[in-house]
Amino acid sequence: MNRASLETLLAEVAAGKQTPDEALARLRHFPAEDLGFAVLDHHRGVRQGHPEVVFCEAKSVEQVTSICQRLHAMNSGFLGTRATEAQAAAVTACFPGTAWDPIGRTIWHQVEAPRAPRGAPVLVVTAGTSDLPVAEEAFVTACAFGARVERIHDVGVAGLHRLLSRTDQLRGAGAIVVVAGMEGALPSVVGGLVDVPVIAVPTSVGYGASFKGLAALLGMLNSCAAGVTVVNIDNGFGAGVAAARITAREGT
Repeated sequence: MNRASLETLLAEVAAGKQTPDEALARLRHFPAEDLGFAVLDHHRGVRQGHPEVVFCEAKSVEQVTSICQRLHAMNSGFLGTRATEAQAAAVTACFPGTAWDPIGRTIWHQVEAPRAPRGAPVLVVTAGTSDLPVAEEAFVTACAFGARVERIHDVGVAGLHRLLSRTDQLRGAGAIVVVAGMEGALPSVVGGLVDVPVIAVPTSVGYGASFKGLAALLGMLNSCAAGVTVVNIDNGFGAGVAAARITAREGT
């Protein structure tokens, strides 16, 4: 259930197209529904503007499919992150219009025509090709949350000229998600070139002393560039949501 569908339902009741009992029947699982293994928050779409997101990791195929089916039944689209091929295959079999991104491991289904994005674009920047899975999760998430999203790939500090040649694109963004592993230096460089929020995403990419992303996380937390904030290791989803909300507010 999202704001638009709830407003439509209330308008139909007010116009006499539906009875109050019929409307209550449609809202019988609102605001929450207990599936036994999960309690779905159907009120989230009204409260936050987007339905609950399914974190697919460690869930069975049946659990993921059941959650997506119930979200869809409440007239909500759905976004799943950290999905496996088996989970994606099951969901796309139920809902053929679902987009499966095997790189970012996301499944995304829309039930309404997308609204025109507001504000300047979100820009997702990656230090290296190995950071693409996390970057693609951020990209799809920001799209699902209504943003216009652009990409710049493989512009890490080992070849700084690659980044500097894209300065105009960087400065035209409303928010920038910078995804990097190793020593995590790229967000500081980007933060020194722009006047918009930079959301740094450390990845678990790197050799032994990178400690599965901890080195990049600490480097980003200690950035000397103003306007850089940091999400958790490999958390492309969190960065995508934050960037989409920032640009949406700028566009209002």
